Amino acid sequence: MLSTTIFLAVLIAAEPTTAPLWGDKIPGPVSQDAKNIPTLTTQLAPADKANGTAVVVCPGGGYSGRATDHEGKQIAAWLNERGVHAFVLKYRTVGESQITAPLHPGPMLDVQRAIRTVRAKAKDHGIDPKKIGVWGFSAGGHLASTAATHFDAGKADAEDPLDRVSCRPDFAILAYPVISMDPSVSHGGSRNNLLGQKPDDKLVEFYSNEKQVTKDTPPTFLFHTKEDTAVKIKNSELFYEALKKNNVPAELFVVEKGRHGVGLGNDATSKKNSPEVAEWPVKLEAWLNGRGLLGK
Repeated sequence: MLSTTIFLAVLIAAEPTTAPLWGDKIPGPVSQDAKNIPTLTTQLAPADKANGTAVVVCPGGGYSGRATDHEGKQIAAWLNERGVHAFVLKYRTVGESQITAPLHPGPMLDVQRAIRTVRAKAKDHGIDPKKIGVWGFSAGGHLASTAATHFDAGKADAEDPLDRVSCRPDFAILAYPVISMDPSVSHGGSRNNLLGQKPDDKLVEFYSNEKQVTKDTPPTFLFHTKEDTAVKIKNSELFYEALKKNNVPAELFVVEKGRHGVGLGNDATSKKNSPEVAEWPVKLEAWLNGRGLLGK
């Protein structure tokens, strides 16, 4: 009977739950459509595997939508299999709501709030508050790199208890990310949705995250394919170069062949890519393990 009880507890713990990210007041551009209210879906690793590490996941979609399956649910499952708790972020986008561009600063506030929320509830889930990362794909990669370069330690006198908690991620994973807002490098759709058609130069620089890297930017793993025509590999290269310049531990895994949006490289369409595409999660797992993020 005891073993059955434990087994059931493990299954129940793995069931995802979704909750609103904010309370009654949502700062920044707000959707009038309840379908696009920011939420955070918690998917805990089985109790017998949990190792204290957690990741906020940001699916891609050009800031107009979110690839919730292969860059959300599948990622959460991959993390759970390795003992990592996953928190999939539904951040604000243009395409699913009545919000019009520019979205700024909504998505950034959402990812910062998500990290604060996970850290504030770390004890409840057996999470090490110093092992909370962020993982983003494409435009979600831009959002994750924004979290990695625009953060604070929390405001001690904040009225909202969550705002007193640090929103700095302890590590970042960026898969074929949009990084720069420079028109010659950036993904046009993501840029326009986030900043609008004619953004101020200071805003462009603020969100060109390769220019915002400092020694305090967390260790980062990047993945990109040279054939990616949607988001130029230059984005990852610029961020990687900035990390190395600031002595931030970083790894960039590059594959020659492969389309944009491959996720973990294990779906049917990935057969069009080189076999090396499916190797990138293996490289990532080794990197995470090397940083002591997968062991109990």
